[in-house]
Amino acid sequence: MFVPGLIERKRDGGALSAVEWRDLLGAYAAGQVPDYQMTAMLMACFLRGLEREETAGLLDGMMASGGKLDLSRLGKPVVDKHSTGGVGDKVSLPLAPLVAACGVVVPMMSGRGLGHTGGTLDKLESIPGFRTGLSMDETKKQLAKIGVALIGQTPEIAPVDKKLYALRDVTATVECIPLIAASIMSKKLSEGLHGLVLDVKLGSGAFITDPAKSRELAETMIKLGEDRGCHTVALLTAMDRPLGRACGNALEVEESINTLMGEGPQDLHDLTIAEGVEMLLLARKAKPSDDARAAAAAELEEAITSGRAAEKFRQIIEAQDGNPAVVDDPGLLPSADIVEVYEAPRAGTVLQVEPRAIGKAVVQMGGGRRKVDDVVDPTVGFVISARPGTTVDKGEPLASIYARTEADVAVARAALDAAIVIGKGKPEMLPLVAARVSAAGYEELA
Repeated sequence: MFVPGLIERKRDGGALSAVEWRDLLGAYAAGQVPDYQMTAMLMACFLRGLEREETAGLLDGMMASGGKLDLSRLGKPVVDKHSTGGVGDKVSLPLAPLVAACGVVVPMMSGRGLGHTGGTLDKLESIPGFRTGLSMDETKKQLAKIGVALIGQTPEIAPVDKKLYALRDVTATVECIPLIAASIMSKKLSEGLHGLVLDVKLGSGAFITDPAKSRELAETMIKLGEDRGCHTVALLTAMDRPLGRACGNALEVEESINTLMGEGPQDLHDLTIAEGVEMLLLARKAKPSDDARAAAAAELEEAITSGRAAEKFRQIIEAQDGNPAVVDDPGLLPSADIVEVYEAPRAGTVLQVEPRAIGKAVVQMGGGRRKVDDVVDPTVGFVISARPGTTVDKGEPLASIYARTEADVAVARAALDAAIVIGKGKPEMLPLVAARVSAAGYEELA
């Protein structure tokens, strides 16, 4: 295999065959292709795109680099969820135990922070002792015992995707539909799923800010899933403002716990229920009728009010070597050295809380990665009470800053100055859930 020739062909707008993609990824996984050549290929893909057959070949090459999680012996429906990522998007944390409390097996395999967005694994690892690096065997045992696991990629599942994921994060090649689709689906389809719910973000804080391309991403992943026997549904959801109030790893864990207790922010609660409904419908092969949705939503609400969802989260934490006492006492989570209040610089209406600026500030403060080997500080971030559409007075508290140094506080204040726009008029906001996409087509919900 002459790798420079493959890079040149892709650079110039040509296509690789499915066999060439599988061979290239196999050689890269074996250490026969250096990172600098694969980085050049990723950039060529970013600039030139991939044809549908190439995306399928890339996906199959990623999956072929590892094994598959066989959960057929459990005799229960297996459903997972994935979000394309956003600022304050911690839905996976309350959603997995909530759906598992309703009898569905949830092998939730997640990633770390990517670009300006946070990662589920980084959030979970802010829980003292919590271990996300379970082996395939450990994952199977935990799923058989409690029906849910919150893990990273096991060494056996799509290992070449893990290497590519890390490269993309630090080489400005994240926002590419075929690369995103193949990466996500390589992990999910290796889990032996019956169904998959995708949360594809819309708005300025999403990786893909063009709504048409967000829909294209959803349709690409649905096609990849359905072609391989996994029923796949996508919700297109808002990321033109942070989700919930907390932005930052330990802060988001606390807000997730509050949501499981029925005390979380309304938007986080509503999106968790909406995605949970889709997961239950897929698990039970139910038609998405109004009655079926209402019944599923009621079941999920009962799991919260009864305490079953919170108890399932305790079980997850204990099974993965964390301290389950954080569910009852979030004060056990690590805390920042400095906490300062950010006040409204003027009176008026909050017109915007721009999520990308917030996410970038969290990374700059140490709550994310700028290099592959950066260590994440779980304590830093924001709790932002300002919501678009609310009227505020000058000097009114709009956010709390959690930082490790005064220099980080200055970074945070500058980010909030830019992100929170106060003026006159009514803000234009995306609906929390704008549309549902499935193999049957596109359905606007708002």
